[in-house]
Parts: sequence; C-alpha cells; structure tokens
Amino acid sequence: MCGMDNNLESLKKYFWPILNILLIVLVILGIFSVSALRRYVDTTSSNRTISVSAEGKTVVTPDIAKINFSVVTEGADTVKISEENIKKMNKAIDFVKSQGIGSKDIQTAGYSLSPKYEYNEDKRESFISGYTLTQTIYIQIRDFSKISGILGALPGLGVNNISSLSFAIENQDEALKVARDQAFEKAFVKAREMAKQNGVRIKRVVTFSDYQNNYPIYAKTMSYGIGGGATDEAVRAPSIEPGSQEVTVNVSITYEID
Repeated sequence: MCGMDNNLESLKKYFWPILNILLIVLVILGIFSVSALRRYVDTTSSNRTISVSAEGKTVVTPDIAKINFSVVTEGADTVKISEENIKKMNKAIDFVKSQGIGSKDIQTAGYSLSPKYEYNEDKRESFISGYTLTQTIYIQIRDFSKISGILGALPGLGVNNISSLSFAIENQDEALKVARDQAFEKAFVKAREMAKQNGVRIKRVVTFSDYQNNYPIYAKTMSYGIGGGATDEAVRAPSIEPGSQEVTVNVSITYEID
C-alpha cells in the first residue's frame, strides 16, 4: 500500500506541470491553425474578383516645335567643302540664335563625311569622284510665331535640307495625370455598376496597371535639294498650324468582391 501511495503522490506531483505543457502546445497549435485558415480564406476570397478596363483622354496643345535642318556640301577637296559647310552652318546658327532660340535648344544632331563613288567602264573599277559633307542641327522652338520666319530664312543662309518639322508637349506628365485620373475613375464606376447588377459588393483593389498610347506627331518634310536648291533669298515659308494632340491612357483593374 505504501508503494501505491508513493506512486499516486508522484503522479499528482507531475500531473499539473504536464497538463500545463499540453495546454500550451494546444494553444500554439490553435494559433497556427487559425493563421493557416485565415490565409486559406483570404486566398479563396481573392479568387472572387471582377476585372474592368477603361480609357482616359485629354486634348492638349503642343508647346514645342522641333526642326532638323542640314547643310550638305559636295566637292573633290575635303578641306574646301568642310570650310564652306561650316561657314554656312555657323551663319544659320547665328540667325537662329538671333530669333531668340537659346543654346539649350540647339544641338548638333549629325556630322558625316562620305565619299562618292563612280565606275570607270574602261578600267572596270570604281573610284572616288568626290565627297559629301553633311552637318545636321536639331532645334526646338517655343515661340510658334517664329517658326514660319525661321523656315523661310534658312535656305537663303545655305541650308539645303530641312528634313522634318514636328510638334510635342514639353510637360507630358501633367497631361498623362489628367488622362490617368479620368481612366481610373471610369473604371471604378464601371466596376461598381457591374457589382450592383450582380448583387455583390466591391471590397478592394487586387491588381491594376496602365498603358499610355504614343503621342500623335504632326510632321512635315521639306527638301531644297543640294547646291542650287538654296538661294540667297528667303524662301516663302508655309503657314504652320500646330493643332492639338490627344493624350490617351488605358487602365486595367481587378477588384475583390464579396
């Protein structure tokens, strides 16, 4: 009997510590189970979604005109054509600056010297008959009242190729913001109407993305040939109208619903 009493006392001594440990283990397991269940529920609920897309637009007026023009000089003597080319180009640049175009808006876009080849039928071989030197300048014009005058005067200063005229928006971010805000607002209204029609409720945004379309560019190509195409007199320039440009942003949004 004495032995049995001792065993009972020993069991009582360790019963409560063991029970406490078991309770702690159960609590920990319960916490992990709840966390796992919550993640599962979140995953399951996030599968209940609707996706919508919308487009936002804004119309802006370009504020920068971009022009590329070149002086093309041909000849057999590279030193001579280089001196002639540089003289004409410097004269053109000085004129552009006199029209209020700052140095930050004038950039050398290209400078190339290339040989001209001809074929000798008697000798059956090619030979260099001369050289072509092309120097190209890129300018930006912010005062549109200057465009026509500059285009008309350049040929008389030795510029014999005006390759392009285009218009752009300097601060594109502001125009994009307006279009993007409009697109997101339209997308939300669309999603809310779809949810209402189907008896569900929008909870939160799951994913979203946007895409901007390229800006339409107005461009005009003008060419005055080489050599004889340019005269000492100003060429009558066309009337330039920059018009307007449409900035478009498309958005796609996925909403969680319940």
